[in-house]
Amino acid sequence: MKLFGFEINRESEEIVAPVSFAEPLNDDGAITVGNAVGGFYSTILDLEGTAKTESELVTKYRGLAMNPEITQAVDEIVNEAISVDLADKVVDIVMDDSDLPDKVKDRVSETFQEVLTLLDFSNTGYDTFSKFYIDGRVNYHCIINEEDLKTGIQELRYVDPRKLKLIREMDKKNMDKHSGVPVKKIKSEYYMYSENGFGSEKGSGTSGSQGYKIAKDSIARITSGQMSENNALVLSHLHAAIKPINQLRMLEDATIIYTLTRAPERRIFYIDVGNLPKSKAEQYLRDMMVRHKNKLQYNSSTGEITDARKMMTMTEDFWFPRRGGERTTEVDTLAGGNAQGLTNDENLQYFQRKLYKSLKVPLSRLEPETMYSFGRVSEITRDELKFSKFIQRLRNRFSSLFTQILEKQLILKGIMTPEEFAELKPALRYDFIKDNYFTELKEAEIARERLTTLREVDEHIGTYYSREWVRKNVLRMTDDDIKDMEKQIAAEAGTEDAPDGGEDDEDTNREEDSKVVNG
Repeated sequence: MKLFGFEINRESEEIVAPVSFAEPLNDDGAITVGNAVGGFYSTILDLEGTAKTESELVTKYRGLAMNPEITQAVDEIVNEAISVDLADKVVDIVMDDSDLPDKVKDRVSETFQEVLTLLDFSNTGYDTFSKFYIDGRVNYHCIINEEDLKTGIQELRYVDPRKLKLIREMDKKNMDKHSGVPVKKIKSEYYMYSENGFGSEKGSGTSGSQGYKIAKDSIARITSGQMSENNALVLSHLHAAIKPINQLRMLEDATIIYTLTRAPERRIFYIDVGNLPKSKAEQYLRDMMVRHKNKLQYNSSTGEITDARKMMTMTEDFWFPRRGGERTTEVDTLAGGNAQGLTNDENLQYFQRKLYKSLKVPLSRLEPETMYSFGRVSEITRDELKFSKFIQRLRNRFSSLFTQILEKQLILKGIMTPEEFAELKPALRYDFIKDNYFTELKEAEIARERLTTLREVDEHIGTYYSREWVRKNVLRMTDDDIKDMEKQIAAEAGTEDAPDGGEDDEDTNREEDSKVVNG
């Protein structure tokens, strides 16, 4: 099957899944099609339902991000995950767990910097991570020069997730001889791209199922990893905030409407109708209403006075008939509602806190009246520690974007084969800049405890422990850290010995001069 884009040839084109009665769990949101057991299942894909729903989800997530509470929470999360520092790199690759030669590691590091340049990550890293968090997925089209593949990826172009869908065709015809369980094989995987988006729109005149097949290797795609109840749709981290934000918006609207309608005072007219019949009493009451109503309105733009007696105003008066008794016609006032309902409403505060909890951001970061305090790690709240771990999970998920693009770049440039990169992939790690003050406090206390342990172990070095073991297990230094530290120590030692070396050189020169003279 000829697809648009490029494909990387690997050892096995078809991946044979283990024999099982359960479907494999995939968190990439792919639509699985194939042949069903015991009947015919067409490979024609119905893109009207599933893809349209996913498109609506992405649109809903972007609408949620426009709310001020969610905007503030997203800013807190993205600012914590992506930090920009002029003196350091936003993210760097770490290969300490790999046994590759240093030259190959240097080539991989250089290629990773090319990937960051293609993404323009130092300038657009915040926006890219924000799209990943809000939409729950990010797609990039890897554009190459087909005439010269050795140049690698020429451009990374962002693709709207509402226009792209991953398709996975499964072959279930083969049956296990002993158990009768179908042996599942992946026939092919590709993307479907539609310029107008998937799902027909009214008045567009185009079908949502029309699109182009794109090779899988041409797209770099990451998802949030969160799936719907039936594992059919990829959800965003904002999905848990849909219900709380809707409840909060409705409660705020109801509170505003009640406050506005109950704010003004109203007059209450009790009209004595005596012993008049009902029809006469009602006519008399209407006459009194018309006589006392003031419905004249002045239009400042035209200078005209209009009569709007048929319109109901917010300050409408109340008229009640009264019969017999000693009490006669009376005019009373109805006090306005509590104007402080917006600030003292406990229901609003409850749903607001519920919304903040659904976004997994500490309440102290989102409440403006809470002061930001600095203290020791022992004084850090548990919410801050949970938030730090949540940010780390987001970074790990987002880092797979670097891995996918790095793999394509290394293979296209001929630095590695697909099999070699598969062995390197588990050893890849990415180090992001951390500007969290709580993280700094934690690292300072960890360093203090390590130095204390080092002083206690120092007398046993050479007897029970080696220096290399102490460096790696007590100080937690990597191989690169050890090499850099040895170079720095040697350089500092050479600098200290420089004056002595200069005197020796002078003495040597004097001896040579004396030999020349004597000769």
